[in-house]
Amino acid sequence: MTDGPVLRALFRAHLWLSARLLPVLVGRRDFESVLKLAPLRLPAPYRDLPWTYIVQRVNRTVRRPWFMRDRRCLREGLLGFRFLRMAGLDPELRFGVDAKSMHEPRLSAHCWVCLDGKPVVSDSQPGMVEIYRHPPSVKASAA
Repeated sequence: MTDGPVLRALFRAHLWLSARLLPVLVGRRDFESVLKLAPLRLPAPYRDLPWTYIVQRVNRTVRRPWFMRDRRCLREGLLGFRFLRMAGLDPELRFGVDAKSMHEPRLSAHCWVCLDGKPVVSDSQPGMVEIYRHPPSVKASAA
């Protein structure tokens, strides 16, 4: 199916539904279980959509969260990663922590999505130390 009004309508409906279901799917799951919501092998029904359109729609869909307000970046990141994968692209979902929060009762964490090493959904924040990339880079897994 080529990029056109039908494909875009199907994409928007799929994204909207996924955004509404994600808070239920994430719940209070551990990190490993959450990463299963960002599978590496997915069909690519949205291959003909430009990545810029996908990112724009993800940002627009999650701009007013009813749920996951305190984990907004996780919601954006998981959706961005998933739908960029379904466009046949190779995004990275990156996670970081604020070094200053390491000794606090609650750790301050953040995630963002990169394409070709450049942030496209959210971005690293000042003071964040990257701790994990999904999928893990070849260099990191070889070490």
